[in-house]
Amino acid sequence: MRPADRWPGLASFHPAVATWFARRFPDGPSEPQEQGWPLIASGSDTLIAAPTGSGKTLAGFLVAIDGAYRAHAAGADIAGTRVVYVSPLKALAVDIHENLERPLREIAAVAQELGLPPAPITVAVRTGDTTPGARTAMLKDPPTFVVTTPESLYLLVTAARSRAVLEHVDTVIVDEIHALARDKRGSHLALTLERLDHVQ
Repeated sequence: MRPADRWPGLASFHPAVATWFARRFPDGPSEPQEQGWPLIASGSDTLIAAPTGSGKTLAGFLVAIDGAYRAHAAGADIAGTRVVYVSPLKALAVDIHENLERPLREIAAVAQELGLPPAPITVAVRTGDTTPGARTAMLKDPPTFVVTTPESLYLLVTAARSRAVLEHVDTVIVDEIHALARDKRGSHLALTLERLDHVQ
């Protein structure tokens, strides 16, 4: 049985992405994922408020990964940074980076198993702890996903060379937004996101 036959919410996903999800989560998508996916995929600004462990972050990432896979399958060039993930904490950004690498490897393996070409998706972290060498490497070969913090995103948008890296971004995921919205960091991030929007 195809994943889409069991869970209609997966019907629009690339076969490799849908198959991976069905294997990884045999109980199916959570309510936040089922409700969030179509809105995120439509390009609408989407706020998902749900308990920890409900798959909120994966809801956003999976749509972005799917978009890269479908674009790659259609022959489109997906080079350059397409997704920016913003974390309020550097430690969380590092965790997210590590937690993204595994599903990307697994989805690529599923694609090969299905006889489909894996999408060349890469991930990199850009925080205050990122080494100068890693920062330079990001400018030379921009990752598909940039995992960052509000302050580092501000620096990326401000500097001309790194701002050019962001010109293809079509998805921004802000995690734990309640931790930012309550103070000046939230106001600063809002301005940075407006500036990012004008880079496109």
